[in-house]
Amino acid sequence: MNRLSATAFSAGAAVWPRYRPEEYRAGIVHLGLGNFARAHLLDYTDKVLARRGGDWRVIGVSLRGTAVAEALNPQDGRYVLIERGLETHARVIGALKHVIAGPRMASCALAAMSRPGCRIVSITVTEKGYGIASDGALDRTHPAVAADLAHPEAPAGVIGLIVAALAARRAARLPAFTVLSCDNLSHNGQKLRRAVLEFADATYPHDLAGWIAAHATFPSTMVDRITPAATRDTLAAAQQLTGHEDIAAVETEPFRQWVIEDDFSAGRPEWELEGALFVRDVGPYEQMKLRMLNGAHSMLAYSGQLSGKAYVRDVMADPAHAVLVRRHLKAAAATVRGLAIDLDAYATALAERFTNPSIAHATAQIAMDGTQKLPQRITAPAMEAMEAGSPVRPFAFALSSWVAYLARRDACGAPIRVDDPRADALIAAVSGRRDAATLLATIAAACPDVLPEAMSTGAFGARLEESLDAILREGMTAVITQEAMLDAE
Repeated sequence: MNRLSATAFSAGAAVWPRYRPEEYRAGIVHLGLGNFARAHLLDYTDKVLARRGGDWRVIGVSLRGTAVAEALNPQDGRYVLIERGLETHARVIGALKHVIAGPRMASCALAAMSRPGCRIVSITVTEKGYGIASDGALDRTHPAVAADLAHPEAPAGVIGLIVAALAARRAARLPAFTVLSCDNLSHNGQKLRRAVLEFADATYPHDLAGWIAAHATFPSTMVDRITPAATRDTLAAAQQLTGHEDIAAVETEPFRQWVIEDDFSAGRPEWELEGALFVRDVGPYEQMKLRMLNGAHSMLAYSGQLSGKAYVRDVMADPAHAVLVRRHLKAAAATVRGLAIDLDAYATALAERFTNPSIAHATAQIAMDGTQKLPQRITAPAMEAMEAGSPVRPFAFALSSWVAYLARRDACGAPIRVDDPRADALIAAVSGRRDAATLLATIAAACPDVLPEAMSTGAFGARLEESLDAILREGMTAVITQEAMLDAE
């Protein structure tokens, strides 16, 4: 079987590029080329290239490993994007030029970002990859940030690379590029701008920070498309749909959404032709998505893991569990402000997307990095619900599910490892502690941004302790049934 490539002949049911990708140069460097970027930014960009052309192809950068480059570079950047809904559709994406990967290739990434043709540096590295504190300040304790502060001339992290590239462009009298975060980081553009300016001020003389502030732009964005990890079935489907082997195939849902602040310093593709919405303030859209979609995802991921449900679709197939998902969506919607959108309809659409039997979105994947995600997904709306006197039970259930997930034990009684940047502190907080009150006290002490004092004490704290105690004593499956019955009363 021949490998997918720029010279592969068109075959199968997949739609192949309706333009000549190699006729266009790269204008975007993307940091963090995972599945989501290939299902979202590259999908939009590929379709715009087919309609309008232009030097907007993408150079991908993988800062953590080489697997993505090893899969995509032999295929000339080509890969299959499979959309699974009531029907399955597939396209061969041609917008990716090539991939730079591995920590030893950071200098090549810096060179790509410093080229005259680079006009946008886009990013999907997830919340933990930036080195930004919850308030947007530069986190100088983050390993990549600390290393780059010590050696700014040889950066390997996101913020260090951005600053070094902008410094090189200023020295070469080139215009600044736009920095476009496409992650679920609240106020992502604002926070990234603050961290970049702090890093520049700490490492570069001659008022680089002032030049960046004056010339570079950092638009905030809201992105949405459920994109599970690829499986053997994904690769088999790609081969069947194209007639070629593709070890970089991605599958996703038909739905996609992209809301962007229209603030670009050096031009941009006409993404609006493919449905991207350009607005003056992305904040309300971001709040809607983080609190409703992402918040419900976090709740169902932890409760799903504890009730033996491997995928989101399995949660929705359980009538009682599905009731709790819809309950959470309703509670979260009550905290969303500033949008002329039917939030009930949005919640219904989300529940339908979660139910999609063709998407195998793993609850374990969603459960990663809770300390980075929960403050904006659960804690913030819970605090607002408390202040407004609105129902808080759904938020207490979500947080108690997270704590119970952290407190899981293996066959020998030891805490199970969790995938979180603060894993060591979390494991220390739950080790040797079995009762709900003690667990909540130690977790609150270790993660006050997730469990602030106002939520770990008082009426909310009592509800949280009651919920956690029930999960620990009776098991998650029984508690799901009880919670759903209460909601039906």
